[in-house]
Amino acid sequence: METLLLCNYNFHQVLPIPYSLVFKKPISPRSSFNQVRFFSSGNHSSTTRTLKMAQTTQNPVVQQKVIIPNKYGEKLVGILHETGSSEVIILCHGFRSSKEYDTMVNLAVSLENEGISAFRFDFAGNGESEGVFQYANYWREVDDLHAVIQHFSGANRVISAIIGHSKGGNVVLLYPAKYHDIHTVVNLSGRYDLNKGIEERVGKDFLQRIKEDGFIDVKTKTGSVDYRVTEESLLERLSTNMHEACLKIDKECRVLTVHGTADEVIPVQDALEFADNTEPQITCCRRSRSWIHIISS
Repeated sequence: METLLLCNYNFHQVLPIPYSLVFKKPISPRSSFNQVRFFSSGNHSSTTRTLKMAQTTQNPVVQQKVIIPNKYGEKLVGILHETGSSEVIILCHGFRSSKEYDTMVNLAVSLENEGISAFRFDFAGNGESEGVFQYANYWREVDDLHAVIQHFSGANRVISAIIGHSKGGNVVLLYPAKYHDIHTVVNLSGRYDLNKGIEERVGKDFLQRIKEDGFIDVKTKTGSVDYRVTEESLLERLSTNMHEACLKIDKECRVLTVHGTADEVIPVQDALEFADNTEPQITCCRRSRSWIHIISS
């Protein structure tokens, strides 16, 4: 596993302020990461527009809405940034998010500017996709990702990597533990211990409260119900063991973990836990003020 730690950044707060992920050459199952750079900017709209203009002057990219059924009969909606490359990178959003989240859009635009096709989609119950939102739901989202991968594989496209942010990072790590058809995984700020981070969202004494009532309603600042946590979904999260899952990932599968050292939502220690408990381990990190890149051995 290659672990890249971003110095002095809070990935969960900073990523929506645009970051451009640039692969200096397309990733394939048999190739290694040559260089990954993250550029920050204080102006989201201008950065996104500049990236799109740069691509347009060279080779216009077609953005296509693609609808893919999952194994549960729900329609998953995604956007394909089609550059004409045979390879496609799949992007997975985080908790209570969607394919339209700045992180997903900026990653897709950055990849298309390198001539790499990217597909960002909504998990079931999120964004435009069918289904009901469910708390946790990790393994069902793994199955959603599998449906997407099967769709593009069936169209003779090569899935060169899967990239997930936050909860999506957990999904892309769980995926190769169940399915063994992906050779490159990028985990952006995934959580290692899923027993942590629950109280911050649902409040104290959540196990006792949910056993008494059967559910917990998480409310917004105005008092309206944002989403409901059922006992079944909570227990699913508590029983999802990332350590055991990572041990099931094939050694041939290359895993890159990227995490902000100033992350206040998921601590950077989680990235170190992934590195310490997953084989093989290769850590290379170079830092400067404006960008960080990693070169694998």
